[in-house]
Amino acid sequence: MVSGVCVGTEGQVDPEAVAPAVAEEAVVPAPAREVVVGYALTSKKAKSFLQPKLRGLARKKGILFVAIDQKRPLSDQGPFDIVLHKLTGRGWQQLLEEYREAHPEVTVLDPPGAIANLLDRQSMLQEVSELDLTDCHGKVRVPKQLFVNTDPSSIPAAVRRAGLSLPLVAKPLVAKSHELSLAYDPTSLTKLEPPLVLQEFVNHGGVMFKVYIVGDAIRVVRRFSLPNVDEGDLSNNAGVFRFPRVSCAAASADDADLDPRVAELPPRPLLEILARELRRRLGLRLFNIDMIREHGTRDRFYVIDMNYFPVHC
Repeated sequence: MVSGVCVGTEGQVDPEAVAPAVAEEAVVPAPAREVVVGYALTSKKAKSFLQPKLRGLARKKGILFVAIDQKRPLSDQGPFDIVLHKLTGRGWQQLLEEYREAHPEVTVLDPPGAIANLLDRQSMLQEVSELDLTDCHGKVRVPKQLFVNTDPSSIPAAVRRAGLSLPLVAKPLVAKSHELSLAYDPTSLTKLEPPLVLQEFVNHGGVMFKVYIVGDAIRVVRRFSLPNVDEGDLSNNAGVFRFPRVSCAAASADDADLDPRVAELPPRPLLEILARELRRRLGLRLFNIDMIREHGTRDRFYVIDMNYFPVHC
């Protein structure tokens, strides 16, 4: 368990902190020389991440981004100071692990094994649940949840045994999918499609905090989220409501006229110790945390999801 000792606060981080923060993860003998970052991303991910403004800032910082040819051995390319990737598949993982063994001097962001742990919603929040942050400018918990990999007709009984309260958020087991459903009644639970994770819904005023972690840098933005659910909603609604994924621009709540009690960002010291401990436990340096504040409170927060290298937002 981690003690609730808090650390000092720091200023907000600019969105373009990604490039210099990535560079700082590598040990560069001569700071004046260029830092070469080889990247292996899908074309869509590379386009959303490597914006002209970011490339320009990187050049000013002495950082060069170089595309990796996935059809060629990594050792034939480079040399790299850092390898930045977000690809899946056993073939790529094997190539990357072999490269890490042959070139221990190169920083790989991040190790494939550590990434895999964050893609499994059955276990991704386990490290958060084991933290004791109750005395660090707030309380951080995870909602009650249940892993389901059985016949849908048996889900209501499993939910009762686990002591979960409706409504429940249904999420795919593999975190690469961003589909989200809300089940209001026991009958609707039988319409779900396992394997999945059922998570107890916590009223949070319709606002979620995306906490982006890049090395030691932290940036927080607000996103619109699901509205509160009251007794009337439970009585008047039935079935499974599926929520389409919205774009980050449409979901942004940073410029909205929100109730200050809802919109107030989580305390900086709380975020810093949470980020620090999760970096250590997960073995990751590029990830984000989805947090909500329990409605009607100022200091009670829940981590509801995590993602690896969320460059799309």
